[in-house]
Amino acid sequence: MPYDETATQLRPATLTTGLALLGGLSACGNDPTNPVGIESRPLAAPPFVASISEQDAARFFMHAAMGANREHILRVQTLGFEAWIDEQLSLAGNGSRWDWLISKGMNDPSLRNSQAGFDSCAWRKLISSPDTLRQRITLALSEIIVVSINGLVQGGGWRAFCAAYYLDLLEANCFGNYRDLLQKISSSVPMSLYLTYRGNSKANTVTGAMPDENYAREILQLFSIGLLKLNLDGSVVSNNGVPVETYTNDDITGLARIFTGWDLDLSGSNTSTPDYHRRPLIQISAKHETGASQFLGQTIPAGISAAQALSMSIDVIFAHANVAPFISRQLIQRLVTSNPSPAYISRVASVFNNNGAGIKGDLKAVIKAILLDSEARSAASTASNQTGKIREPLLRFLTWARAFNASSTSDTWKLGDTSDASTKLGQSPLRSPTMFNFFRPGYVPPNTAIARANLLAPEMQIVNETCERRCIAHNNALDFGKLLRGSRAIFHREMESNSDARHFFNEYLIVGAIRPSNRARCHTQISLHFSHRNPKVLAYALTKFGFAFISMGVT
Repeated sequence: MPYDETATQLRPATLTTGLALLGGLSACGNDPTNPVGIESRPLAAPPFVASISEQDAARFFMHAAMGANREHILRVQTLGFEAWIDEQLSLAGNGSRWDWLISKGMNDPSLRNSQAGFDSCAWRKLISSPDTLRQRITLALSEIIVVSINGLVQGGGWRAFCAAYYLDLLEANCFGNYRDLLQKISSSVPMSLYLTYRGNSKANTVTGAMPDENYAREILQLFSIGLLKLNLDGSVVSNNGVPVETYTNDDITGLARIFTGWDLDLSGSNTSTPDYHRRPLIQISAKHETGASQFLGQTIPAGISAAQALSMSIDVIFAHANVAPFISRQLIQRLVTSNPSPAYISRVASVFNNNGAGIKGDLKAVIKAILLDSEARSAASTASNQTGKIREPLLRFLTWARAFNASSTSDTWKLGDTSDASTKLGQSPLRSPTMFNFFRPGYVPPNTAIARANLLAPEMQIVNETCERRCIAHNNALDFGKLLRGSRAIFHREMESNSDARHFFNEYLIVGAIRPSNRARCHTQISLHFSHRNPKVLAYALTKFGFAFISMGVT
């Protein structure tokens, strides 16, 4: 019989409170001149050095991975940053989410109308898959090209499989070409359900009904070119001081004609099994608009097939000059810093436009450009107050999980939905409340030093001190139970002495990102707990004083 993750939870009270502690942002003192968690940008980055310090390696993992432990640190010190990226680009993962659901019996007909298994298969990948760079990029893309399991309705059920397939699709293409990714998501069942163009019909001249324009709008606004025309460095193009828009309502109406007639592929099957969710959409010719369609100054001719029209439309969108700076900036924000300099954006966007071999949209090249840029790797950038980013709750938790080698000995990963901000993380994989992600890339927390400095802090739309206080209220009940099984060896190796425990806290949990006075307070508390020498007690101590600061600047 398949297990049902909603039936029993792993230590429900104590695990929930542990997750809750991760949900907020802790204040680092009251210095009004330094926005919380934001690091400054150097005017000129120094050249790279041949050797990589442990802290530089740990900081690199804050950008390129879900977290790090000693083995990861040593690996990047041995290989170097670029060689480690190359290794990750070719590294195999630990199987698909879809196949994991099948292996656990989640395709049992009794679960057709539930979400059972999805959260587990998502957490399993994020916490344990060895291809940590691929998982980080998949997470980043899922927060740009947004789908949420809660919006996967009108699809015949099997939402867990539909959502799992969408993450598998992003993962399979996250090192490919962005143009191809746009085409594949546009012909996928998850996106057609989430943005409501599955079964979309051409205009009806009798009733006056028009095609659904939802996806046509969002593929432009959110997934490719944005609302305003941009220069290569991400700055807004203006005309007499007025920002120039990238498209009009007429463009949306024209593009919406392309997304008519697409529906589920139930050939040779029905909805009694989830298999159709991972087949591309097919055309229902009677519903498709075969006339010419105009948008973005281009015309898709009449009389061609729906597949040809879709491919040509993706080409038109992808050719727009905005795609490179618009997507590059968001990827930089998701990986390195909330406030990249125009020069940083320009360098990455240039690689997006041309990988050196005349190819546009090569995500491997873009990822390298982001992670190896001087603004990401320069030691001087850690001393400024304008670079870095607040760590979102998911990454805050995953940093801890990867550092402590959290695992599920039964391979069931019963962490569940952690969306509740009052008791859990306030964020959960592929559960964004809107199509605009958990937080907007241009969010500025009002009435803060960050706002006064004209900086962005997207993650602070869901991370704040009020949330932190709620989480700390559960601290005394913290117990990570089975998630720490298998971690005993880590503690024996890493914490032979009080100084080892402090080092673990500094390098793997906070990466040196808090003020010396706060670090000293945490070190004192760790020393008080160290005499227990019990892995779970030490985990409690480091977690208690580490989580309060893990959300600080990832520099």
